[in-house]
Amino acid sequence: MIPVSVLITTKNEAANIGRCLAALRDFSEIIVVDSHSHDDTQKIAAAAGARVVSYQWNGGYPKKRQWCLDTLSFAHDWVFFVDADEIIPQALTEELRQLFENKPSCAGYFVKGRYVIDGKALRYGLENNKLCLIDRRKIEFPVIDDLDVDGMGEIEGHYQPVLKTGQKASLGQIREALFHYAYEQNWMARHQRYAAWERAMNHKNAWPRDPVRWRQFLKCLFRAVPFRSLIAFFHCYIFKRGFLDGKVGFILARDRFRYYRMITS
Repeated sequence: MIPVSVLITTKNEAANIGRCLAALRDFSEIIVVDSHSHDDTQKIAAAAGARVVSYQWNGGYPKKRQWCLDTLSFAHDWVFFVDADEIIPQALTEELRQLFENKPSCAGYFVKGRYVIDGKALRYGLENNKLCLIDRRKIEFPVIDDLDVDGMGEIEGHYQPVLKTGQKASLGQIREALFHYAYEQNWMARHQRYAAWERAMNHKNAWPRDPVRWRQFLKCLFRAVPFRSLIAFFHCYIFKRGFLDGKVGFILARDRFRYYRMITS
């Protein structure tokens, strides 16, 4: 078994949680932290053998993921944050097995996510890249000024965790990607909330620093340039060769355009 504690934060994820958990059988600990779902999320997770913890946000910091790191007992120091609409393919599982057989040399690792649209895993276009495999002794989520901002609520927003004060360790990159089934639920409603939060973050200049210097530079540059929605489209569809994925590649690029239009509108 891979000596990693997989942590899945959920709310009303009955449609996704079973598929997500089925792909995690090679990990030695699986914890589902659920925000009092009204569906069968907890029942399905428990039946699959996951440890289920109920969570109630108090309206402040720490938010949900950091609360888990601060509060829960873990079998391992390494924690892998996986969303319920994500699947860990066997190739990624095997890479992580090799990583932990040889012992990790970094404080955390970025893992890419390949979007799945209409049942097809995209090979090109945008991949998200999250620092979601972490040594909990060395990495934490920052506290930011967004408690008065709608859109994210109990969960940390679209920013990365950071090295704890005093840590000098490096960060690594996992080669294999996970599969992200973001389009199976209401994409537009969710991204309207995310866009409202991101608009407020831009207005307040409340973004935390990215833990990687070159990523921080590009993010600051992108937030400052005009025509961000068009840049996002061409970056996804042309520069990242999304057009090679056919119709679904265009859908992803189109929706990047739509998202940044919502942020700037």
